[in-house]
Amino acid sequence: MSDDRVKTESFLGLMSEAMPDVRPINIEPRVDLVKPRLPEDTLKAKRAEAVKAEVEEYNRLSGEFIEPVDPHDILAFKRAGIQNGVYRNLRLGKYPIDAQLDLHNLTVEQARAAVFGFIEECCSYDIRTALITHGKGEGRKPQPALLKSCIAHWLPQLIEVQAFHSAQKQHGGVGATYLLIRKSDKQKLENAEQHHKRR
Repeated sequence: MSDDRVKTESFLGLMSEAMPDVRPINIEPRVDLVKPRLPEDTLKAKRAEAVKAEVEEYNRLSGEFIEPVDPHDILAFKRAGIQNGVYRNLRLGKYPIDAQLDLHNLTVEQARAAVFGFIEECCSYDIRTALITHGKGEGRKPQPALLKSCIAHWLPQLIEVQAFHSAQKQHGGVGATYLLIRKSDKQKLENAEQHHKRR
């Protein structure tokens, strides 16, 4: 038997003699290691709230006070960097309309979701020019031109919208709006490659 082992056993023997009544303490666990399962209804409600919060956060269209516009007002907007010639062609309806959205008979909330989804879809399909028909809302009481006012307020908030202008008469006049949608990264790359080939 080694000296170290003899010393250890002697020490343990002395300890036992000195403290004959000492027993290990039983400690009750303070935290439940298994989470209690929530009822299915509660889980569904929590999931629905999480999805709603995510959608509201992602949908950037503000529902704050919207400045009313007159039913016959012309809507016009252009971001810095958009060439005047491009904007002029948009304003005159010279670009082909690749996608259309009609907001007639929709509530403000329905229109808000529709506009947001429409712009997203245009971007995903590389659509550059589109038309939103919102109507003039002349006879609407008590808020005339409500959807038109919303469009004027919402579109500048979407960075994908580079410019917009009230449409020409054949496309709905002041009851509709032309949109110029930002190029996707894929489209920018393709344009750069084509430009490079021409050199």
